[in-house]
Amino acid sequence: MYKEGEEVPDDCGSREEWTLLFWTSLAVIVPVIITLWCSAQRSKRKTHMKDFFRKSKHGWHYTDLFNKPTYCCVCSQHILQGAFCDCCGVCADEQCLRRADRILMCKEIMAPCGPGGGMEHRWVRGNVPLASYCAVCRQQCGTQPKLCDFRCVWCQNTVHDDCMDSLPDADQCELGEFHSLIIPPHYLYEVNKLRRRQPEEYSQLASCCGSGWTPVLVLANTRSGNNMGEALLGEFRTVLNPVQVFDLSELTPSKALQLCTLLPPGSVRVLVCGGDGTVGWVLDAIDAMKLKGLDQFMPRVTILPLGTGNDLSNTLGWGAGYAGEIPVEQVLRNILDAEVVKMDRWKVQVASKGLYFRKPKVLSMNNYFSVGPDALMALNFHAHREKTPSFFSSRIVNKTVYFLYGTKDCLVQECKDLDKRIELELDGERVALPSLEGIIVCNIGYWGGGCRLWEGMGDEPCPPTRLDDGLLEVVGVFGSFHCAQIQVKLANPVRLGQAHTVRLVLKSSKMPMQVDGEPWAQGPCTITITHKTQALMLYHSAEQTDDDDESSASDTESPTPHDSPRPPGPAPARA
Repeated sequence: MYKEGEEVPDDCGSREEWTLLFWTSLAVIVPVIITLWCSAQRSKRKTHMKDFFRKSKHGWHYTDLFNKPTYCCVCSQHILQGAFCDCCGVCADEQCLRRADRILMCKEIMAPCGPGGGMEHRWVRGNVPLASYCAVCRQQCGTQPKLCDFRCVWCQNTVHDDCMDSLPDADQCELGEFHSLIIPPHYLYEVNKLRRRQPEEYSQLASCCGSGWTPVLVLANTRSGNNMGEALLGEFRTVLNPVQVFDLSELTPSKALQLCTLLPPGSVRVLVCGGDGTVGWVLDAIDAMKLKGLDQFMPRVTILPLGTGNDLSNTLGWGAGYAGEIPVEQVLRNILDAEVVKMDRWKVQVASKGLYFRKPKVLSMNNYFSVGPDALMALNFHAHREKTPSFFSSRIVNKTVYFLYGTKDCLVQECKDLDKRIELELDGERVALPSLEGIIVCNIGYWGGGCRLWEGMGDEPCPPTRLDDGLLEVVGVFGSFHCAQIQVKLANPVRLGQAHTVRLVLKSSKMPMQVDGEPWAQGPCTITITHKTQALMLYHSAEQTDDDDESSASDTESPTPHDSPRPPGPAPARA
């Protein structure tokens, strides 16, 4: 010990500093090493589990304590790290996963009828949905903090543990609320036994599925919009037969739609979860069915909008974007209530100038074709999304990037003097163009993420748009700033006319072009847009907006002398 007033040697002070530095470094380095080790172990464990999931008959997905409180169906303990099956709802912790995969069966997509000629319930114990009620005593199920109560994976009925013995022995599974949309396992079993598969035989087999049976196929693009596709696939597999649900990142629409040829003709509905590009992809696959002589098996198409623009979905009444605000059960109820309409599809033929020996490029159009500033924004957006796709995983981010590119074009004006570079013909008649920067050819009522382009905001009367009239609406814009004004209803586009055939001739330089959001840079060429075919779509009239009501009222009150008043939007057709 040193007495008061005595100086402490320098070596003692330095020793204390080194001791402090050592413990400080240790306090920083050790947690970092532990964190890195845990991260490596977690990554290794997930890789191992993914390999196991891929080989399993269950649709396993990783879960842990932070997702939702679940209990292991094997050991009944609370799951800290484990997996759940999005088809049958079985949950298992990591230690019991292999045993659960071995002893607990998943939904059977194909199985014979039960002993009584009907379909037996397929019960799974525990982890029942919140706010579910017992089919026997009508009291709430799943209220105890443990593995309890039962749920049928087909009809979604829930039963208390104590009430299970009270179920009558003859109780059969009726597939629940959505029985008219589900493909029962016994139907596919009977189809597989057929030697000669004829449409008449499918209709006879369908009689056991009840009247009004209209099975739905779900085709989801997991890369669209907010990347909700994967979660939606799991929710639809829970309610429907897993064979009805397809991931378009793993299977093309052509192969998925082959299931339509095993179902009664004219009965199938297809729900496309994705953007306008995904819908066009599916409709092209349906057109390919026509070329193979399978017209009678053509399905009716509806949309769950997951993309950025979703103009076709908006036109058909399914909304401008889906973000999980309504459950999939309500989505299926809306499909049951929807009515069938016809929609024109168009062929866009691009013949490049000077390349006479090369076949013209042929594209399909459902929404619109455009040349000018909006195509330039789409082209810039597409180029950057190809470089960094992970950045463009949010609808809000996508629209923000579009806004930034539009602001840039307001300053640069890359598409000016379009009227000097291009010629426009409507049904063979040359149209004199004002000083424009862009031309938009529309088939549907909405454009640019929810803007009614043709009707506009003014009092000037004009024939309303229709999906099935065989006419295209052609308008012009003065630039990116004009496009922005149109979208916020501060300006109207220049209406150039309606036509059955549209022809554009680009005389010089390169211009950005797009068809339904798929952009490219095009040199001198001739673009010809002609009618291709009609698709059967589903229209949800309950989603009509106030703007639609106002435009309908204005069209009814003040029709033009040469055009009889027609309701805006599609006209219902017979199924």
